[in-house]
Amino acid sequence: MIQPYRIHIERRDFKRNMARFYSLSIEPDLFGGAALVRRWGRIGKSGQRRIDLHAGEDAAVRQFLLLLGAKRRRGYRPVGDGL
Repeated sequence: MIQPYRIHIERRDFKRNMARFYSLSIEPDLFGGAALVRRWGRIGKSGQRRIDLHAGEDAAVRQFLLLLGAKRRRGYRPVGDGL
């Protein structure tokens, strides 16, 4: 059973007219694996989506944490209750 991994982070810089969001979630796929779902774009817009399929939850969690760390280093911060 896939554990609920989900986070919504934002980066805002009003001097540069920047207001971006990035969300990550791990969801079960139809084949018993795990899907890492990424959504990103400008706050207030629908943005883009990418789904990466993994054989198991462990691989999806590793990629989730790597991506989250990279975004945090670029200035993204959590907002709200996760998503």
